[in-house]
Amino acid sequence: MVTSEATPFAKSGGLADAVSALSRALSKAGHDLRIFLPRYYSIDRAGLEPFGPPMAVPTAQGEEWTSLYRSVLPGSPVPVYFLDHEASFGREGIYGSKAEPDYADNPRRFALFCRAAFALCRRLDWYPDVVNAHDWPSALAPVYLRRLERGGPFAGTASVLSIHNLGYQGIYGKDRYPDLGLPWELFHGAGFEYYEKTNLLKAGIAEADALGTVSPTYAREIQTPELGAGLDGLLRHRSADLVGILNGVDLEDWDPRTDRLIPAHYSPEDLAGKAACKRALQRAFGLPEDPGLPLVGMVSRLADQKGIAELFGPAYGCAVPICERMALQFVVQGSGEKWCEAELSSLAARLPNFKARIGYSEETAHLIEAGADFFMMPSRYEPCGLNQMYSLRYGTLPIARRTGGLADTIENYDQETGAGTGFLFDDLTPRSVYDTTGWAVWAWYNKPEHVAAMRRRAMARDFSWDRPAAEYGRLFARAVSRAGGRTA
Repeated sequence: MVTSEATPFAKSGGLADAVSALSRALSKAGHDLRIFLPRYYSIDRAGLEPFGPPMAVPTAQGEEWTSLYRSVLPGSPVPVYFLDHEASFGREGIYGSKAEPDYADNPRRFALFCRAAFALCRRLDWYPDVVNAHDWPSALAPVYLRRLERGGPFAGTASVLSIHNLGYQGIYGKDRYPDLGLPWELFHGAGFEYYEKTNLLKAGIAEADALGTVSPTYAREIQTPELGAGLDGLLRHRSADLVGILNGVDLEDWDPRTDRLIPAHYSPEDLAGKAACKRALQRAFGLPEDPGLPLVGMVSRLADQKGIAELFGPAYGCAVPICERMALQFVVQGSGEKWCEAELSSLAARLPNFKARIGYSEETAHLIEAGADFFMMPSRYEPCGLNQMYSLRYGTLPIARRTGGLADTIENYDQETGAGTGFLFDDLTPRSVYDTTGWAVWAWYNKPEHVAAMRRRAMARDFSWDRPAAEYGRLFARAVSRAGGRTA
């Protein structure tokens, strides 16, 4: 696993959770694997074990000397190796800082990291069947494998590139290409060229032996102009090598029967604890403790991808009419776009049934999942999504757009039969969000037996990592077979 993030060591989003959980599941299934990531400034060396003497890494600038540290992925025997290089990673942030949100030298930083992955294998005398790279920061690994490393001890090694979010591609100026240490003929030949810029993810997609992404629907969506983020043509070209595998969730942390962060436990057979969690959530946010009112929760990055303009936009968002016209309560936790943070604070001051917390607290996130009746997720696109799976596990029915992993995990409500596990809409408009929320509230008041049955059905869904791990095993086997037929 060549990755820029892995919990609990370094995290900026769901990538970190997915890599670590998948690694545990693969190890449990019998795969022999290693995780490799940078030793960022935020990762304390004191908690790591130094590993061997300094290691030389070939780069465009000549040999760079680096250090290695070692640890173990918690809850598994999986070794985790860290590349220590102060000039590249001894700074604030993973990809950028407050002063510089996207480091200009990221191509150089992650080129060093990806070349070091092969140097580490040589140091270990351990040559894997598959190098699994994740998103744009490690997308150079498949390129280096095919173009520089496939001879010798890596002759039998294949590459898989996992696309967790196509919206982030690692696009930099053409003048940054020389930092990668590759000849100029590969600027076009390996797929880096993107409107006279350097696109790291595009090259990884072009060069990897097989491609994975985080849900079957997202795998189809990214091959369309609407959600292909400029790479749909390339992805259609590689469609035979692209597989969508739905992520699982960490059942150690997200199980209402055992969750250490919620005030009461519960199960599909006994939902009394969920009522207690709802009271605690209402109390925590300063809302009346009324079990009869449906409570809508939301935990989200406040970013355009998440549908925040349609929900909270000051000029046309539907949050105000939802709260003014419907008998419900609404709580939000999130951070991101400054205008949205300000609008949430304004709504909380104006609407007695709306409360918001800016920032992120793991404890509050768990309390919202456990205590809410419905979970708002109007995403513009959602490669996989974790919150809807958490919500289903906790009997909190999603109100969501039918896209990506949301479409693969939520069964739409049938008000005639009571079937389903949530409430879906297709068009991301304020009207659609408003109407679908109204539909959920209607079911709450008019079909309580349906809501109860949907909860039990949702909580019975299997979102463990066992199935994804088996599918990844098959993807790895395909990559090895594919690599045997490719030439540099």
